[in-house]
Amino acid sequence: MKKIFLTLMVAALSFTACEQKAATEATAEGEATATENVVEGDLAYVRVEYVLAESEIYKTEGIALQEKTEKAQKSWEQKEKNLQYEATQLQEKYQKGLITTADAQKKSQSIEKRAATFQTNTQKEMQALDEENFVFTNRTQDLLMRAIKEVNADGQFKMIVNATALLDASDALDLSDTVLAKVNELYAKEKNEKPAETK
Repeated sequence: MKKIFLTLMVAALSFTACEQKAATEATAEGEATATENVVEGDLAYVRVEYVLAESEIYKTEGIALQEKTEKAQKSWEQKEKNLQYEATQLQEKYQKGLITTADAQKKSQSIEKRAATFQTNTQKEMQALDEENFVFTNRTQDLLMRAIKEVNADGQFKMIVNATALLDASDALDLSDTVLAKVNELYAKEKNEKPAETK
């Protein structure tokens, strides 16, 4: 499920290239050394799936959201099985003549009402989870794109591509670890700013 979740996130975050503007301010010394190991040139790449899987936002919020989604799905499956089992048991009892037609109809209506309520509640829960996943994906995409822009603030690279599209490339053009560090830095900054905003 983790692989599927990450694949969906990568699909949602798919980008082929990221053009960058020249920086208007000089880059801080610490940031300048971040891309020292990468060969200067027109092109670089980022292993997006790796960055997402190793990012702090995924390890804290992403995994929690994934577990919440899996738990909800298991709960829905179990409730559906229970309702189906009840309906089957009722039918068997009626066919064996163990309950009256009136009782069978009353219990059948009760099961139908609970099934309708279950469907309504499940749809609401699904919509809420879909929205949470959508927001999480957008936040992750925003962090990733901001990180790439900051890493390439000096315009060193004219194009940065998603490594999933690469057939072969030198490891020297891999910006993944640098981007990951920047994503984590931006996420930490975002988390620290939230309490101040709510006051």
